[in-house]
Amino acid sequence: MTFSERLQEIRTGFERPFWVANITEIFERLSYYGAFASLALYLQEKLNFSTEQTGTLTGLFGGMVWFLAIFGGAAADRLGFRRALSLAYLILAVAYFLIGSIAAPWLAPIRNAVPLSLFVGVILILPALGVALVKPCVVGTTARASKENVRSIGYSIYYTMVNIGGALGPLFASWSHRHLGVENVYRVAAIGVFAMFFVVLAFFREPRKAGDAPPPSIAAVARNFCVVVGKAWLVLPALGIALLLRISMFFLPYTIPWWVWLALLGIILAGASRFLWFLLLFTGYWIVFWQQYISLPGYIHNYINSNADAELILVTDGLTVICLTLAVNYLTRKIPAFQAVILGTLITSLSWLILAYHPTVWGAVLSLFVLALGEIIQAPRYYEYISRLAPPGQQGTYMGFAFLPIGIGSIIGGWFGGTIVHRFGEVQHQPALIWWSVTAVGIATAVLLWIYDKAVGTGAAATAK
Repeated sequence: MTFSERLQEIRTGFERPFWVANITEIFERLSYYGAFASLALYLQEKLNFSTEQTGTLTGLFGGMVWFLAIFGGAAADRLGFRRALSLAYLILAVAYFLIGSIAAPWLAPIRNAVPLSLFVGVILILPALGVALVKPCVVGTTARASKENVRSIGYSIYYTMVNIGGALGPLFASWSHRHLGVENVYRVAAIGVFAMFFVVLAFFREPRKAGDAPPPSIAAVARNFCVVVGKAWLVLPALGIALLLRISMFFLPYTIPWWVWLALLGIILAGASRFLWFLLLFTGYWIVFWQQYISLPGYIHNYINSNADAELILVTDGLTVICLTLAVNYLTRKIPAFQAVILGTLITSLSWLILAYHPTVWGAVLSLFVLALGEIIQAPRYYEYISRLAPPGQQGTYMGFAFLPIGIGSIIGGWFGGTIVHRFGEVQHQPALIWWSVTAVGIATAVLLWIYDKAVGTGAAATAK
C-alpha cells in the first residue's frame, strides 16, 4: 500500500466524533498534566507538606482520577458519550477552580474547621469525577468511530493527542507558575476544560455503528461490570476496603498490619477474572511511570539543582511521544500486542537507571526520553488489545477497566515514591537507590506479565474476544 493510499484510508476511516473527541482530549490532558506537573512542588514548597505526605497526596490525585474511570465507563455506556463528555468537562472546570482556590479567603471557614491534609485530599479527588467520564468516552468513541482497517492507527492518533496535551500541560504550568503564581495554574486549567464543555455541545454527535446494541439498561451495565471483575461479591468489597484503608492512613494516625493487606490481596486474586488478573499485574508499570510526577520534581530540586525548572523537564515525555508515536507504531506493528506491552514495560523500567548513574538535568531528560519510548511501544497496543476483548456494546465498560492499573499504580506509587525518597534520600543520603528501587518494580512487572502470557495465551484470548 502506497503512502497516499494509506493517507486516504485515514481520511475516510474516521467519523467526525472521533476527531471532536480527540481534539477535546488535548485540552483535558493539558489541564490534567499542567495540574499534575505543579502539584508536588505546590504541596511541598507552598503548602509545606512533608515528602511522604506530598507523595501520598500526589498519588491520590492521580489515582482516584483513573480508578473512578471504571465506573465512568459503565456510566458512559448508559448515558451516551455526548452527555457524559459534556457533564465531565463541566465537573472538571469546577474541580480545577477549587484546587486553585485552596488558600482563598472565601474557603477559610472550611479550611480552618478540618485538618489541612483532609481538606486538600478531598479537593484533589474532585477532578476524578470528570476524568472518569472523559477517558472511557474518548477511547470508546475511537473504537466506535473508526473503521476496522484503521483502528490500530486510530489508537496511535488518540495517544498522540493525549501527549500533545501531556507536553503542553507542563509547559503551560511552567509559564503560569513563574508569571501568575502556582495557584493560577489550576484556574487557567479550569478555563480550558470549561471551553471544551461548549465544544462538545456544539460539535459532538453520538457515534454509532451498524450492528451496535442499544444503550444497555442499568441491570445490564451491572452484569457487564460483574463479568469483567469476576466474583464481584469477593473482589469489590475487598478492593473497596483496601482503597479506603490506604487513604485513611494518611488522615488518621494508625498503621495497618501487613497481614491485613496480604489477606485483602488474597481475596481479590481469588475472585478475580483472568482479565482483572492482567490489569492488577500491569499496575506495576504505572508505579514506575508515575514517579516522573511524584518523585522526580522534588528529586531535581533537592539533589540536582534547586533552581531547575522541573515542570519544563517534564515536557520531555509528551514531546517524545508526539514526535515518535506513529513511527514507532509502524516499526513495531508486527510485534504481537501483548509482547509489545511487555517490551514497553521493560524499557520504561530501565530508563530510570540513566538518572541513577547521571544525576543531572540532562540525565533526567534522557531518562524521560527512554521512558517515553517504552510508553510509545506499549500504550497503543495495550488499548488495542483490550478493545478487541470487549463485546459489542461494552466498549465503555472494558475501556473504563483499562484505566484501573493507572489509578492503582498512582495511589500505590504515591506511597511508594514518598517512602523511598524519604528513606534513601533524606535518611540514608543515597538518592541513587530511589531509581534502583523503581527499576526493580518494573522488571518484576515485566517478568510477571511474561509468565501470565505463557500461562493464559493472550493472543488466542484477544482473537476470540
